[in-house]
Amino acid sequence: MESSGNETQTPSGAIGLLGIPWDEQSSFLRGPAQAPPLIREALFSEASGLRSESGTELEGKFVEAGDLPQLSGTAMMEEIERSAARLLQRNLRPLSLGGDHAITYPLLKAFHRFYPNLTILHFDAHSDLYDIFEGNRFSHACPFARIMEEGLAQRLVQLGIRTLNPHQRAQAKRFGVEIIEMKDWRDGRVFAFDTPVYISFDLDGLDPAFAPGVSHHEPGGLSTRQAIDTILTLQANVVGADIVEYNPLRDVSQITAAVCAKLAKEIAAKMLAADNNK
Repeated sequence: MESSGNETQTPSGAIGLLGIPWDEQSSFLRGPAQAPPLIREALFSEASGLRSESGTELEGKFVEAGDLPQLSGTAMMEEIERSAARLLQRNLRPLSLGGDHAITYPLLKAFHRFYPNLTILHFDAHSDLYDIFEGNRFSHACPFARIMEEGLAQRLVQLGIRTLNPHQRAQAKRFGVEIIEMKDWRDGRVFAFDTPVYISFDLDGLDPAFAPGVSHHEPGGLSTRQAIDTILTLQANVVGADIVEYNPLRDVSQITAAVCAKLAKEIAAKMLAADNNK
């Protein structure tokens, strides 16, 4: 890994690896704040090489931004936004590890300044479109409502959803969200976008058989293979991503940590490919 201390040697378009140890907005179980070091350990483990299935060599392509301090409330959201903006100012492509899904809102506040016509490709069991959840407008169940009402993304496409209720359907209609529910999933579909894309990957978008280390087990989700194939075939300029809601307290034999690392490698390779093809 490269150090973030020498910015003059930072390769433009490289991956800025940012750990976000924050789960204050979780509604059911805490634990995702503990994820960043475990995902890094799996990502850089000698048990697996730093290359993607597409053949991209990732050695030396990560710029380590470290883990954010564990602040609270508004202070943490502001720190997340500032940290992502610093990486973007250095022409890096931020890949955030850990935390609950509430982190995506402050991340997108930073991205919007650099990519005003952003598309979000969102993997999840839940739409996270609640206007308010348990009295909290910044819950991990609400980030995409905040993002869309503030115009931080031009388009939101959600994959693997399987928990919609009437309020969430109304919210999706209000914001023009494109939802592919899991019951309607068909293998082989290729997603193509002509605007910059941000990937937000909630681990519970996967079936819990493949990712048991999540707070909300929702059977019937994507397989690891289906998710990877979707990323491999994605036709887009991927400018940033987050991998969220990994809860190590519910993991089994570090299976989900390994899945996070695998997704990180495939997403990073897609980011690098987009940069090379500009």
